[in-house]
Amino acid sequence: MNKCLILAFALAAYNVTQAREIKGLIAVENDTTALPGVLCRLYSGDMLVQKSVSDHSGAFTIATEKNEEVILRFSLAGFSETEILIAPGTKNLDLGQILLTESINLDELTVTSKSQYNVRGRTIVYPASSDIKASSTAIRLFEKLPLPGLETNVINRTLSVDGATPMILVNGVPSSISDLNSIPPADIEKVEFSRITPARYADRGCSGFLSVTVRRRTDGGSFYGWTRGCPTTGFLDADIKASYHHGESQFSLSYNPSWRNYQDVYDVTEQSFVGNDCKVNLIEKDRNPFNYLMNPISFKYNFTPNKSTLFSATLNAAISSSKRRYTGTTIDTQIGEYNTLMLAQSAQFSPSLDLFFRHDFNDRNTLEIQAVGTLSSDDYRRDNEYVYDAESIEEYIMNVDNRRRSLITEANFTHSFNDATSLSAGYQNTVSHSRNQYISSDYAPVLTENNNYIYARLGYQFNKVYVSLSSGLKMFWVKNDLNKRSFIRNISQAQASWTINNKWSLQAAFRYSPSIPGISSLTDHPQQTSPYLVSNGNPNLKVSEYYNYQLSGSYTHKKLSTTLMLSCLNTRNPATTDLRYLGNGLFLSQSMNYDTFRRSSGNLYVKLNDIAGFGASLNISLEHYNTKLKTEWAHSLTAISGSLSLWWNKGPVTISYWRKLPGKYLSGQVVGKNENGDMLQVEYRPNKHWGIGASWMYMFETRGTQYPSWNYSAINPSIKDRYIKDNANMVVFSASYSADFGSIFRSGRRTLNNSDTGSSLLKM
Repeated sequence: MNKCLILAFALAAYNVTQAREIKGLIAVENDTTALPGVLCRLYSGDMLVQKSVSDHSGAFTIATEKNEEVILRFSLAGFSETEILIAPGTKNLDLGQILLTESINLDELTVTSKSQYNVRGRTIVYPASSDIKASSTAIRLFEKLPLPGLETNVINRTLSVDGATPMILVNGVPSSISDLNSIPPADIEKVEFSRITPARYADRGCSGFLSVTVRRRTDGGSFYGWTRGCPTTGFLDADIKASYHHGESQFSLSYNPSWRNYQDVYDVTEQSFVGNDCKVNLIEKDRNPFNYLMNPISFKYNFTPNKSTLFSATLNAAISSSKRRYTGTTIDTQIGEYNTLMLAQSAQFSPSLDLFFRHDFNDRNTLEIQAVGTLSSDDYRRDNEYVYDAESIEEYIMNVDNRRRSLITEANFTHSFNDATSLSAGYQNTVSHSRNQYISSDYAPVLTENNNYIYARLGYQFNKVYVSLSSGLKMFWVKNDLNKRSFIRNISQAQASWTINNKWSLQAAFRYSPSIPGISSLTDHPQQTSPYLVSNGNPNLKVSEYYNYQLSGSYTHKKLSTTLMLSCLNTRNPATTDLRYLGNGLFLSQSMNYDTFRRSSGNLYVKLNDIAGFGASLNISLEHYNTKLKTEWAHSLTAISGSLSLWWNKGPVTISYWRKLPGKYLSGQVVGKNENGDMLQVEYRPNKHWGIGASWMYMFETRGTQYPSWNYSAINPSIKDRYIKDNANMVVFSASYSADFGSIFRSGRRTLNNSDTGSSLLKM
């Protein structure tokens, strides 16, 4: 029988003579119906020590004198066998509600390991207890899971697939990376992952799909708090989440502040501006301290009157501010040496109300409806000063206030014809009204947006092969005082997955996705930012069209997981920021389209799990880039990148090491190198509530975080060396606390999520 692993930890005072009683209630996962007749067996190692059967109400009780670690197994025909690991102790233990999952049709599911499955083109993983014990945060847990293609950055606490953030769902509710960071690792029961973005989310700029199932409560509540900071550097992060559940109602609050205050930030740039009648060579040495504070907070209410209906209301408030101050000197071949000063500050406030409704008509038909209203403000101030002498100062000022109102509505309907075939379709509309008040010029353009997206997806399971086809039509209109643009584009993808046996599987996918320019990129309002440079949007910018081909093969056996992935990305009308000469010593910087962008890559992922407490994962990529603009320029680049994770857990102590292997990338005529990073961490968790840790980040890096880049443009060739010295050899301390009470339950699912992150403001 297929087994899914659920972990429950119970800590109690140790006494070798006292017996204990273990009890709970067993129910069906889908609708929490009581399950009588479930065989409950208690094992010490491989030895059966006690057994019982659940009664008519699903209740069971087992008495035992065994005080060491034991395993409780639940079995019933038609349901997957479930295991609960119980830590040593003597106190009586109430496990609350235990949910059994109905067995999945073997044509749909093929077991690839004890805790890893391939289902309809997606990888499903039940985190092992060893991985949970060795992880202090959700990001540290994802670092250890066999999810090839999902990149983790444990320093920045981010996830990415092919360079973009995946679509994230938590208990079926689309969520942010902040929401994910707020989940204690022990609460994560199941993870579902795919590198292919579902059709309904294909127009949102995300890449890949990540669905996380966490345990919830019917009554009572829970609290989770985590923080980290550095005593010598302005570096502080925190995650706070509290929830209370009572009957049909669920209330929750989450707060995820992040603060940085970096002083030792440096830029060294050598660049030229080359025109028909002029050439300027610049050597710039700047110190660029910056700080920011982000305060995302959300209040959520869920109402579930029955098993088939869910209503949710969420009030979000994204509050943030940032400041930058550039000071330095410039050696100019035309003017000589002069000082530079740049001051920039921004303040954003974006409250939104999210209303969601879901109804399951029956096992095969589901309707979801969502409406999101957003009011946002963004006040931006920038002042560039060029001091040639005490009496000669040139100043370039940008003061603009942005106000935006938007309403996003979406409806989605899903129908399952049978166990092998399903169809989903939906419609999404976004209308917005934006006003940019340029204070220095009294220019106040009004921009309106109407964005429509219609989509459908068909999936079919044939024996061990799963095939899905999806297509959508995106219709986008935007206008301001001077211009009006419209775009109509298709979004399509195809996917095939073949689970050969319990060790081998193959996947192939094709995706066509256009990238429609954002409102800010289309805004036509030039702003001079330096003596030689004018920046502006481009109303004539074309849609970039991406053709992505992927092929992957996976092998999983016992403690080894490995995957080889091959992919090729071709782009029509790729966009990049470039310069052209206007005359009179001025150059225009704006987004422009060029002819060719091609990236071919091979990726190897290997993971070894729980060998005497040790675990390791390695991710290596080989990438080749080609870019071209007619006969004007052509560039190519081959680069290696990846990441390495090592960890060891012994009792309450975990030692881990993560290192990013930064590679180079090519965009247009610019070659850049990805951010470097490594971290050695020691963590101590004396009980199920508390955890403390210390990390050594950017080890032996005297310059800290580094961001070198090279521009091979004939008009603006440059070499830039940017580094944040504050990060060098940084020691960070962390602490966490979690507590909960009440019975476990499965909440209503939600798969629609929309939020307005658009802006008509082009910051320069």
